[in-house]
Amino acid sequence: MSQKRLETKVGVFVAIGLVVLAVLLVLFSKGFSFNWQNYRVFLRTSNVGGLKTGAIVLMSGVQVGKVSAIKLAADGRTVTVTLKLNKGITVYRDANFVIEQSGFLGDQYVAIVPTKNADRPLHEGDEVTCEAPFNLLEVARNASGFVARIDDVAKKVDTAIADLRRLVLNEETLSNLAATVGTMRTASEHAVTTVDNINALVQTNSEPVTMSLSNLVVFSEHLNQLAATLSQVTTTNAPEISVAIKNVESATATLKSLLDDLQTGKGLAGTLLKDEQVAAHVSLLASNLAITSSNLNRLGLWGILWKPKAPRTNVVSRPIYPGRNPMN
Repeated sequence: MSQKRLETKVGVFVAIGLVVLAVLLVLFSKGFSFNWQNYRVFLRTSNVGGLKTGAIVLMSGVQVGKVSAIKLAADGRTVTVTLKLNKGITVYRDANFVIEQSGFLGDQYVAIVPTKNADRPLHEGDEVTCEAPFNLLEVARNASGFVARIDDVAKKVDTAIADLRRLVLNEETLSNLAATVGTMRTASEHAVTTVDNINALVQTNSEPVTMSLSNLVVFSEHLNQLAATLSQVTTTNAPEISVAIKNVESATATLKSLLDDLQTGKGLAGTLLKDEQVAAHVSLLASNLAITSSNLNRLGLWGILWKPKAPRTNVVSRPIYPGRNPMN
């Protein structure tokens, strides 16, 4: 074998080795695994951001699969991401799937965040939902809009301050405010004087105040004793009080019945109220009784019963002897 041919073979072998080494480096950097046993899980999301086919899938920081396909729906509103998960990895259906980014400018990947593991495990062909990735540009646009709104609010506040200075903080308003402050100062001084006078009055009349308070305490104790006595009396005489209340209720019912009879004209009193003829007789009788009582008061009982005979006037006496006048 010639030297030149040997060098050519060695060169080709080294080149193939370098190519294989580069391919292995690329595959391992992309999360390549020699585990050919896997199962597919479909993720449904509204946006995948910068996620690409071949991106790794991590669960608790450990690679458990990769992204095998990304397909846009016919309506353009949803995206289906196909994951190939290692066969020996158990992922439960209640786990959270999130598209995250490694670093600030790194590649995006799918993160599986386990929760309570209370649901059933995922199997071949299962479909789950996935949260959309964090969109920095959208946040920037929202922040710019927020800044614009803040700028608008600042302009309105500036206008309001200008109106406040023009309408409120003018010379007349400040003069009125100064006068009000002076009045409030005078009122506070008067209030302080009044409080001092009250304190002096209380200190001067401390003994009468103390006596009044002690009298109030004694009075309250007497009231408490009276209340206790009343409570005891009420408790002791509860049956009698109940009987008395029932008697009052019965008397009330009887009185109501009598009033109803009077209104309807029943009985003597009802007849007197309703019959006009009987009422006239009763009125005449009352008038006669009034006259009789007046005569009794004026003449007395003997003066009414005995009436003296009136003296005779112009009486001609008959002669004792007929035919002869004794006066002659």
